[in-house]
Amino acid sequence: MSNFNVPTRDEVNSNNQAIFDNLEKALGFVPNLYATFAHSENALGNHLAASNAKTSLNAKQKEVVNLAVSQVNNCIYCLSAHTAVGKMNGFTDEQILELRGGYASFDNKLDALARLARNITENRGFTDAVVLENFFEAGWTKENLVDTIVLVGDKTISNYLHSTTKIPVDFPVAQPLEATV
Repeated sequence: MSNFNVPTRDEVNSNNQAIFDNLEKALGFVPNLYATFAHSENALGNHLAASNAKTSLNAKQKEVVNLAVSQVNNCIYCLSAHTAVGKMNGFTDEQILELRGGYASFDNKLDALARLARNITENRGFTDAVVLENFFEAGWTKENLVDTIVLVGDKTISNYLHSTTKIPVDFPVAQPLEATV
């Protein structure tokens, strides 16, 4: 049982209230995990700034990383959210399951990215040399590597926040990977 509530707009400071209003306009609701960041006066704004910062990875590539990292960290909230976002970015249910597993048989370049994100997360940054070599051989750059590592860190923060607070999932709940294989 979690001691954390999902704060409402009235329970957060004025900066977070403005962010809530923008999220409501953009998404139609304030996701529970974003609201949970608002227990801090600054964390929600900082998190959104990092998540929306310029990167060499496009939206679809970011979802590859988000799904692989969230699976390794076993974060049901982020798996559920990024399954929905992955579908909005054109991935099929089958492709999402592969990405959660840390690979992509349907695309060589995305496969190298998924394998790298999974490996970095599993090994806490001590990336396997073969996985890294395959990443570069697939056409990725050093800039892409740095941006991927930053995204792994950002996603890990969200994963850890949910794993610690256990706030309710407000997306269609992703099935356990084992149950889908």
